[in-house]
Amino acid sequence: MKKALRRFLPKHEAIRENRWLKPFSSTLLHPRLWYLNRHSAAGAVAVGLFCGLIPGPLQMLGAAILCVVLRVNLPLSLIITLYTNPLTIVPLYLIAFGLGGWILGDVRTAFIAPPEMVGMDLAGWAGGLIQWMAGLGKPLALGLVLLAAGLSLSGYLAVRAAWRVWLIRQWRRRALSRNQLPPTS
Repeated sequence: MKKALRRFLPKHEAIRENRWLKPFSSTLLHPRLWYLNRHSAAGAVAVGLFCGLIPGPLQMLGAAILCVVLRVNLPLSLIITLYTNPLTIVPLYLIAFGLGGWILGDVRTAFIAPPEMVGMDLAGWAGGLIQWMAGLGKPLALGLVLLAAGLSLSGYLAVRAAWRVWLIRQWRRRALSRNQLPPTS
């Protein structure tokens, strides 16, 4: 698992030599931002899932800042934020709106249909999406925070559990291979 992910991670030299990232190289080259273990992977998934629901193009910036503060795997977190895209953002925001309305008990806020993307460019649709979110108000804001926290916690626990299962299988496989070796004389 780790070997497969390492193929996609940029090398430290590439970051150190990038002219745009050079001012941040001391922060971005911290070893814990690039090392992959069960703690950094679970934290990165949690950060990515939480920041994925940040509106607009600020998702990756928010994830990068949280990764630096929490010292979790940066590339994995940035990749995880991509679970929200033009196809998934509207259903996720509908769930958040419903969750926020349920918590607030606010039935007065009527649902407004999301903007149609037909005949619009991406920038026009993004502007329409922001206006749509603003019209939904408090239920959406509360629902987004609760949904992000719930997804984040679920992702963290799922990665920790999956990593634990993988480790136990590896330990058992090694023990089995040691026991099947012929005795040496």
